[in-house]
Amino acid sequence: MVATFLGTGTSQGVPVITCGCEVCKSGDPRDKRLRSSLMINTGTENFVIDSGPDFRYQMLRENVKSLHSIILTHQHKDHIAGLDDVRAFNYTNKRAMHVYGSEHVLKAIRNEFAYAFTAEKYPGVPEIMLNVIHNERFTIDGLDILPIQVFHYKMPVFGYRLHDFIYVTDASSISAEEKNKMKNAEILVINALRPAKHISHFNLEEALALIEELKPQKAYLTHMSHNMYKYAMLAPLLPPNVFPAYDGLKLYFS
Repeated sequence: MVATFLGTGTSQGVPVITCGCEVCKSGDPRDKRLRSSLMINTGTENFVIDSGPDFRYQMLRENVKSLHSIILTHQHKDHIAGLDDVRAFNYTNKRAMHVYGSEHVLKAIRNEFAYAFTAEKYPGVPEIMLNVIHNERFTIDGLDILPIQVFHYKMPVFGYRLHDFIYVTDASSISAEEKNKMKNAEILVINALRPAKHISHFNLEEALALIEELKPQKAYLTHMSHNMYKYAMLAPLLPPNVFPAYDGLKLYFS
């Protein structure tokens, strides 16, 4: 399987004209961090974890022609705002887009995109089929997925384990029970917002401590704001098996 980082940043980390920080001014394309999202390709189907405001551009950049499902981690706008753009896949794939999330995430989707769920829909609205998941293993068309419940300050968020690949974003704490699901991983992807402490995200030190505790073969940092170092500065500071992720990076795993 192939995991493609569609975005590795946050709403704070998108280069904008009003931001004068060194990361946003960097000429290194690895510092151009769109909102965090990941695509899994099984060889036959594409699955996306989170569809933020950059979803449309991310799909165009990666030349994605077909998308099976979208799996959501939580309901914050930088992770769901792109759902309206599934209408393009409705047209090409001739079906509703299956979207998976916890009950409170799907409730937020219904509120945010109410026009897509009315009894009499306006022509052309996105066709979305909501699927509730819980903190237990589930399967989508043969793809086995194990949720990992983490906390984004006090908000429950799902990370996901697919075989020996783990993806966790927007976490600031993880219980011992959920950490047990994260052991013996080939690849761990974990959020690391910035060097300084933050109330609802792991900072760099905390992310590295978690990686040391769980001991994956390799680990990649994602959900980095413009307060995180530039790629060329950050990479040499990390342990030999830890790397900054960047938009467009592809990882191969079994």
